[in-house]
Amino acid sequence: MLSTHGEDKRYVIGVIGDIPALLTFWQMFKDQANSMVLQEIGVVAVALPGGGPLPDAAPAGTNIPTYPDYRAMLDNHPAINLVIESTGRPALVGELRARLPVGITLVERNAASFFIKLLTSDKIWVACKMDLLHTQNMLKTIIDQMDHEILFLDAKGEIVGSNKTVLDRLGRAKRDIIGLSYCEVFTGTDKPECGFEKDPFGRTMRTRAHAETMTSEVDHDGRVRYFRVYTHPVFDEDGTVSHVVAIRRDITQRTYMEHRLQQAEKLASIGELSTYMAHEIRNPLFTISGFANSLMRTGGLDDKAREKIGIILEESKRLDEILKSLLNFTRPTEAQVAEVDINELVRATMEVMSLPCENQGVEALVDLDENVARVHANPDLIKQCLINLVKNSLEAMEDGGRLLVTTAMTHNYAVLAVEDTGHGIPLDIRDKIFSPFFSTRGKGAGLGLAQTRKIIDEIGGEVDLVSRVGAGTKITLYLPPILAVADSEESG
Repeated sequence: MLSTHGEDKRYVIGVIGDIPALLTFWQMFKDQANSMVLQEIGVVAVALPGGGPLPDAAPAGTNIPTYPDYRAMLDNHPAINLVIESTGRPALVGELRARLPVGITLVERNAASFFIKLLTSDKIWVACKMDLLHTQNMLKTIIDQMDHEILFLDAKGEIVGSNKTVLDRLGRAKRDIIGLSYCEVFTGTDKPECGFEKDPFGRTMRTRAHAETMTSEVDHDGRVRYFRVYTHPVFDEDGTVSHVVAIRRDITQRTYMEHRLQQAEKLASIGELSTYMAHEIRNPLFTISGFANSLMRTGGLDDKAREKIGIILEESKRLDEILKSLLNFTRPTEAQVAEVDINELVRATMEVMSLPCENQGVEALVDLDENVARVHANPDLIKQCLINLVKNSLEAMEDGGRLLVTTAMTHNYAVLAVEDTGHGIPLDIRDKIFSPFFSTRGKGAGLGLAQTRKIIDEIGGEVDLVSRVGAGTKITLYLPPILAVADSEESG
């Protein structure tokens, strides 16, 4: 730790003291000194009043000469520019103050202890720095591994930092988004309020409190994704909001489940309503139709009377059909289930629908995967689903277009898809189109797509919607295939 070649150091030191004091000083120096201190300090000699060699207190490999008094030490080492007096004895300290040359600094015992500790305070700094780096790395790792997108904003809403999730989604480096408005990253727009109904950042800056809002977007596949955006203020020492943490969380799956639950509750309400209507309306309706038929067979009626009675009969029949649709919609499907070749079903259905397509100037195309599995369902109900989808597509292409019906096989499902080039479905009604009684045409009961989803749900399948405004819509039915094990069990 110490070197005899101390003359090349900034501080060339000679130490004066008796053996007990030197041992104490030496131990303190060994315990406290470090590489940074040793780069500046070199102890080159020791003066022991009363003579005698320096005890074995220095580390191995050192050879520090000792002298009987400080005068001999200074005579033999003229490069010494700092003397440390380690005994603290007033008489010796007074003599040194009076006789040391002007170019030599005297450091008394208490001051020496203070400066050694001061010079070695970098140990504490290094320890604090290492602890800070460890905490910083741990925090960064946690934030980067979160699925949520996190942005750190200044008081103007501009990005000063982000987590890895944001960068992975954008495919950009952090330096590329520093200084951008958080609107550009979270909503793809630089509008002042980001396109939010209520801008959470603005509310946080105004209220100095947490804020949140919900937003949605159509991804590159044409699917809707829902997000919840949260903002949290960060205060500086004087209580000013200096920064804001903005978090965007994907809640698409949760929103989907909420919508399905709402639809289930709506179906339950419709079931109760239809039962009431069947009891309270159908019986009077049957009576009205019966008397109308009786009047129609009565002789002596003029043409105007018969026309009015005919209208009564037609409207009664239409009302009865609506009631039947309601009852059929709310009841579980009890149709006979069989093995369905969906390719054959598509061919037969599209032959029937080809004429409406031609009349409307729509090019109908069919692309069938011959390796698609058979499905376990009622063929008439699946055909009804396909007709519903084709009719909806034709209504979306009033001026003509292209209709594509395809079948395919995935790992878990046989797939039947209908894709058109119509006007697409606006984002604000995307959640409503599978709801009962919702219609954009102003006619019909609005049960087509709701009935389609109900049928597919009951056989254990799924319905997927992809749509872009102005570019068309694709609805895919995922149908459970028949497993080979079922045939084995039946044959056994």
